[in-house]
Amino acid sequence: MKIVKAEKEDLKQILDIQHIAFKREAEEFNDFSIEPLTQSLEDVQKEFEYMIFLKAVDENGRIIGSTRGFCEGGTSYVRTTSVHPDYQGKGIGSKLIQALEEENTAPRYEISASIRCPQNIRLYEKLGFVRFKEIKTKNNGFVYLEK
Repeated sequence: MKIVKAEKEDLKQILDIQHIAFKREAEEFNDFSIEPLTQSLEDVQKEFEYMIFLKAVDENGRIIGSTRGFCEGGTSYVRTTSVHPDYQGKGIGSKLIQALEEENTAPRYEISASIRCPQNIRLYEKLGFVRFKEIKTKNNGFVYLEK
């Protein structure tokens, strides 16, 4: 597996993996309104204009995961990270986030996770992120972490 910058022509495949990866959460909580599932190709193309997109590819060149983020005001914001379910639990998400941190160097990094996904929060804490804020929403809530 290697991690490289994604190209615009990768966005459809990245979005497909994102939808597959977040489908389990949606089914578990019967909530298909979460942003990773409602994003369209057009939405992702707009993000591509100002975010760095990285992709994880297997030995055959097939995209198996991705992350994206941007820097603003001294903070590197790590946004949607998704790994195809067949490859989850193998450290790919961690490697993607670490690669994005190397790409988007900043004095501060910020990431968020759904309260419903404690495994993601634990992963981010394992990567050195520390909780600094929690926001409750009608159907969910989010934990914000920084380092």
